[in-house]
Amino acid sequence: MSFAEHLDILYEDNHCLALNKPAGWPTTHFDGKDETIDRLVKAYLKEKYDKPGNVFLGVVHRLDKPVSGALLFARTSKSAARLSEQFREGGVEKCYWAVVENQVRGKTATAAPWATADNGAIEDWLKKDEPKMRVEVVAPETPGAQFARLLFQVRARHNGLTWLELRPHTGRKHQLRVQLASRGTPIYGDDKYGSDQSFGHAIGLHARSLTFLHPTTKEPITAKADVPKFWRGRFAYLLNGDRPI
Repeated sequence: MSFAEHLDILYEDNHCLALNKPAGWPTTHFDGKDETIDRLVKAYLKEKYDKPGNVFLGVVHRLDKPVSGALLFARTSKSAARLSEQFREGGVEKCYWAVVENQVRGKTATAAPWATADNGAIEDWLKKDEPKMRVEVVAPETPGAQFARLLFQVRARHNGLTWLELRPHTGRKHQLRVQLASRGTPIYGDDKYGSDQSFGHAIGLHARSLTFLHPTTKEPITAKADVPKFWRGRFAYLLNGDRPI
């Protein structure tokens, strides 16, 4: 079986490559123990183009291990620098889909804005708690706190779950996960931030699309990723709810 059969390629040319990352895979390795998406992509490129030596691949952003969806890599150092700058300066439009729980441990999450409104914005100050390997919402004056903002739109509600479309204006670590959980509505399956549900190696967070400027032509490119098949089973009624997919 070739590496191409393992990858869902969304966009590819000589400068960059976008794919639909499966949940449960790290974007890149730190300790070298786990297989990672970047190494699979390198093997795919080596196989496809019959490259004899090492394959360059620039990691310009990351998705958390349990998150699926659109993930972009650079294929040259120049493209890596230009794409990294776009992410750093907020020039990449990111759209996520999240399924959140409306009730946690028997309590209704009435404080969440999406409980009563179909769209809006939420803002917080976040800080990493390194010993716990998680992020917390803190007071604005907290040393080391970073501002976080996102826009939300409710796509459907069904049986204690809400399907949200999210557009973050900032790119903080675990931003979407902690901002949603801090309002009593953790992402489905995200036990790190309070969910009691099990969703295998995944959580109910999917990078639906990325829109970026091509590193050489400057034309806008949108890479759109379908949700995993297991979403269609677990969230069938929700995804076929009051708004079309």
